[in-house]
Amino acid sequence: MKFPRFLLTAVLLLGAALPALAQEAAIRKNLADRIPQLQKIDEVSKSPMPGLYEIRVNGTDIFYTDAEGNYLIQGSLIDTRARRNLTEERVEKLSAMDFDALPIKDAFTIVRGNGKRKLAVFEDPNCGYCKRFERDLQKIDNVTIHTFLYPILGPDSVEKSKRIWCAKDQGKAWMDYMLRDQSLAATVTAACDVSAITRNVELGRKHKITGTPTLVFTDGARVPGAISAAQVEKFLADAK
Repeated sequence: MKFPRFLLTAVLLLGAALPALAQEAAIRKNLADRIPQLQKIDEVSKSPMPGLYEIRVNGTDIFYTDAEGNYLIQGSLIDTRARRNLTEERVEKLSAMDFDALPIKDAFTIVRGNGKRKLAVFEDPNCGYCKRFERDLQKIDNVTIHTFLYPILGPDSVEKSKRIWCAKDQGKAWMDYMLRDQSLAATVTAACDVSAITRNVELGRKHKITGTPTLVFTDGARVPGAISAAQVEKFLADAK
């Protein structure tokens, strides 16, 4: 009996997939049994290194193991020929943020020039690096900047963020404080809804934003730290 070609192909593909599925199941079971404190495994996949498997947990945390889950490695996988940190690249890809999905309503927006280029920034008012970054950011024109107040440096950061968010002109209050060291409003009225700040912190934690400033560009690129105006220009150009 002659089988149709498409059916034969499907059988061959299934046969090739079964060992891989069994291997993945073995890795999941062995690691779960032997390291119960390890969080639930999101994904098991082959790494670029033969015989080494990538284990992804908690969204973006990367570990490595052998084909049977007998060993667990935490650290960076380096491609010595290409001089690339493959683990770092993988984490960056996993942690990329969808710019269009950002809740812009929870940020205040500053537009300079024609505003055609776009940028989102997570910042804490008590962050010294953020103040330095804001000074450099003044050199960037024709850009729309969405600033997400992200108070992670302590209770005072939360209080200052609330005062900025509840200001009549949020952008001006932010610039006056960050660039000119002007004092903020003394109190926040009960009528002001500050729930956006809580949502920002939850959003940042979800995407593992651990420091400020953190920049997000329209192509999903995420950059931690107070980069220079020239570097911002490059990322804006690359995001087109």
